[in-house]
Amino acid sequence: MRVITGLQPSGDLHIGNYFGSIKQMLDLQEQNQMYIFIANYHAMTSNQNGEFLKQNSLKAAAAFLSLGIDPQKSVFWLQSDVKEVLELYWILSQFTPMGLLERAHSYKDKIAKGLNSNHGLFSYPVLMAADILLFNPNIVPVGKDQIQHVEIARDIALKVNNEWGEIFTLPSAKVSEEVAVVPGTDGAKMSKSYQNTIDIFSSAKTLKKQVSSIITDSTALEDPKDYTTCNIFNIAKLFLDENEQEKLKARYQKGGEGYGHFKMYLNDIINDYFAHAKNEYENLLQNPSKIKEILEFGAKKAKKTAQETMEKIYAKIGL
Repeated sequence: MRVITGLQPSGDLHIGNYFGSIKQMLDLQEQNQMYIFIANYHAMTSNQNGEFLKQNSLKAAAAFLSLGIDPQKSVFWLQSDVKEVLELYWILSQFTPMGLLERAHSYKDKIAKGLNSNHGLFSYPVLMAADILLFNPNIVPVGKDQIQHVEIARDIALKVNNEWGEIFTLPSAKVSEEVAVVPGTDGAKMSKSYQNTIDIFSSAKTLKKQVSSIITDSTALEDPKDYTTCNIFNIAKLFLDENEQEKLKARYQKGGEGYGHFKMYLNDIINDYFAHAKNEYENLLQNPSKIKEILEFGAKKAKKTAQETMEKIYAKIGL
C-alpha cells in the first residue's frame, strides 16, 4: 500500500500535529510504502519571508526525524526539491473547473481569517492534488478539514483518466476518528491560528505555561469532576492506554483534587512522552548538514517516482 502525507513548515509543531497526523505516519511507515514531504511551497500562501521559510523547513525536517520518521523506511523530502510537482500542478489546472475550487471550504475559511485573497491561496487544492497524484498513492492520511482536498484530487484524477486513460490511482482519505480533532487549551481544535496549542519542542517553562492555560470550570477541589467535558482529560487521554485512562477517570470521580493537580499530571506525561524526541531534535538542529543530506537522499527517490508519472503524461500531452 502506498501512502502519502505532508506537513507545512509553518512554525513549531504542537501535539495536535502529532496525534492528528504524525503518529499516523509513524504507524503507517512500518507496513506501507510511505511518502512524506515538507510542504514548503504550500507555506508560501501564508508567509513569503525567505529566511523564515528556510529555517522553518529545516526545523520541520528535524522535528519529523526526531519524532520517528525513518528515512530508510519512508521516502522523506522537501517539496521544492522535486520540481515535477509544479509542472503537474499546471497541467492539472487544465482539468480543474473553477466551480470546484470556488466550493473549497479552506479558501473561504482562510479569507475569513484575514489572509490575502490571491491565486496561490485559491489554487492551493490543485497543488495539493499534484502532491498526491504525482506519486499515485492509495491512501492520504488527513484531518477532517482536509478531506475535501483529497476529494478534489480524486475529481481531477478522474477527469485526467477519462481523457488519457488510467494515468492516476484514485486516492482515498484516511482519518483516524479517535484523534481526528485534537482539542486545544480552550477546548476548540488545537491550532496555531487560535493560539491554543501545546508545543512539542517548547522549553519546560513554556510547556508549563501552556498547560496551565487550559480552560476549566469552577468545580470545587473537593467535589467530583466531569472528565468527559474536561479539556485536561481530553488531552491527557491521547497519551494514555485504556488502563491508565480508567485510573484517571477514577481520580476525577473521587474528588479531592483540583484542576491544578490534573494540569501537573498532564505536564509530566507530555514531558516524559517527548523527552527523547526533544533531545534528538536539538542534536539535529546543531547539525543542519545532516538534515540536508537526509532530505536530498529522499528527494532522489521521490524524483524517480515523479519522473515515471510525468513520462506517461508527456506522452499524452505532447511535451
